[in-house]
Amino acid sequence: MVVSKAPVIREVRPVNDFLAQFSSRDQIALLRGDVLLKSQTSQDGGAVTAYMYVPLARPQIWPQVTNYSCWTQYFPNIIHSEVIETVKTATQRYRRLYQVGRKGFMLLTAQVEIYLKVVETTCEAIQFRLEQGTFSHFAADLHLQDFNQGTLLSYSVQAAPTIPVPSFLIEQAMKTDLPGNMRQMRQVLCARYGVA
Repeated sequence: MVVSKAPVIREVRPVNDFLAQFSSRDQIALLRGDVLLKSQTSQDGGAVTAYMYVPLARPQIWPQVTNYSCWTQYFPNIIHSEVIETVKTATQRYRRLYQVGRKGFMLLTAQVEIYLKVVETTCEAIQFRLEQGTFSHFAADLHLQDFNQGTLLSYSVQAAPTIPVPSFLIEQAMKTDLPGNMRQMRQVLCARYGVA
């Protein structure tokens, strides 16, 4: 099966413009290891962006975040992640990804399966778009920017399940889970290089 050409990733903003949205207090919080969250307005589901500082250079982080089988280590709710197809061009790599996630809600456990179109721009960005699965909408963007002596990593997620759930509940679940997932990701990334 041939991967259909995915939309080109939007241009990554220069680091000074990117960091301009953070106060000096926020930048200090990032450097000490805090994960900052920003919510966006979304018509259908939740939309949240998490920002974190990783004391590694982008070329050190890149091969780890594009090793999608390792995403089960970064995000505990992802129980299976595999690349099912890869196509390379001169500037980008396109992939199809299959993931299975499991999340407990009170006394219930929900399992989701999704096929994603993935567009990678080396050492800068990864764009995930829903191809099919148990979401009516899913999109995520991971961006890497040089910051201080390491990298500022941002991860934006928009999601709407196929079952009717109020948007504020989805957003609240993201705000609850995403900081822990991001800290786990940083811990795994840094452990591979012996960095605390």
